[in-house]
Amino acid sequence: MRVLMFGWEFPPHISGGLGTASYGLTKGMATLDDLEVIFVVPKAWGDEDQSMVRLIGANKVPVAYKQIFYKGTRHPIEKIEISSKIVPYTDPEDFWKLVRSEVSGHRLFVYTNNKGMVDFSGRYDRNLMEEISKYSIVASVIAEENEFDIIHAHDWLAYPAGIAAKEVSGKPLVIHVHATDFDRSGGNVNPDVYRIEKSGMDAASKIITVSNLTRDIVINKYNIHPDKVETVYNAVEPMEISDDIILKKGFDEKVVTFLGRITLQKGPEYFIEAAYKVLKVMHNVRFVMAGSGDMMERMMRRAASLKITDRFHFTGFLWGRDVFTLLSMSDVYIMPSVSEPFGISPLEAMQSNVPVIISKQSGVAEILTHAVKTDFWDIDAMADAIYGILNYPALASMFIKNGKEEVIRLKWDNSARHVRDIYERVIWNK
Repeated sequence: MRVLMFGWEFPPHISGGLGTASYGLTKGMATLDDLEVIFVVPKAWGDEDQSMVRLIGANKVPVAYKQIFYKGTRHPIEKIEISSKIVPYTDPEDFWKLVRSEVSGHRLFVYTNNKGMVDFSGRYDRNLMEEISKYSIVASVIAEENEFDIIHAHDWLAYPAGIAAKEVSGKPLVIHVHATDFDRSGGNVNPDVYRIEKSGMDAASKIITVSNLTRDIVINKYNIHPDKVETVYNAVEPMEISDDIILKKGFDEKVVTFLGRITLQKGPEYFIEAAYKVLKVMHNVRFVMAGSGDMMERMMRRAASLKITDRFHFTGFLWGRDVFTLLSMSDVYIMPSVSEPFGISPLEAMQSNVPVIISKQSGVAEILTHAVKTDFWDIDAMADAIYGILNYPALASMFIKNGKEEVIRLKWDNSARHVRDIYERVIWNK
């Protein structure tokens, strides 16, 4: 079975859990003899690991003078000339009007570079909607030029690409919901993003969610029939802790770590408030906020106003080896997310022999037993848990031992087999 898979990130060029999860699942699928994956991203940089997957960068696909047929159109769109700056549609609504309505002898003009290819930034910037639209056009070219049995689109950024590939090929579409805008926005949903998410869900033959928490949101907020939505839990990449990662702190103090995007969804303000409470009763502890995001400056100001900046450190975004270096120095990991569809970083912490505290409002809480679970807003319970783990070695040892054994069983191979089973059911019921 050959899978045409659309994503937005691929290591080493990732910004968070989406790229990590897509990569982990793809590696798991590569262990299955009867699956072959063609993984498409908007921009291929050239240094990606392609040992277990065929990677296509949409920025490397010539599209000039290709004929693009969308299902239901009377005529092909005969000419494409694409530019990264000037596109005749600037929002998803106009885009959907173009691909869903009949085209009667009209040509769609967009710009290409001098090689006949589309330029992509591959980033999350103010031209994101524009790049999503361009990605879907190139997706239709890729779908015409490759043989495959099923389409798999990761998260809302890739849904339009998956829909375009479905329209061209007639092959079934499976979408993978790693998060919804209800998670990212705290309920203040962007209508354009919601429309893209809803369109992807309606077009899909099956919807995969990363937790039952996310499944409930898909069913209740997007009015999707429960039979169409199935949970496949994420896993964690097996890690070998090498000697160059295991570092001595160089100071005799405890370290409590927050690792993730510094955004509303991740609850960074609750981490700072809990830190303030802990620092009132113990002083041999440092708090680290690793990551970047739109709330970073606000968090710095809050830490300064509480007068705890001498005990508080902001590292900026970390990836790869730096993540595990920090975890090897940590005594507690905490994820106080307001709404977390899953959350892979607690699994990485447990692999690194670090006790974890997670919010009850996270998908990973559904599958973890040996983790402290608190409500994201309960900073008193959070502070108590931090204090207890730091001051009672037997408690910390229990979480480390049992947590490590628990996380070892969470393998991407198992997630991949579950996804393959979904593919087979979708194809047979087509």
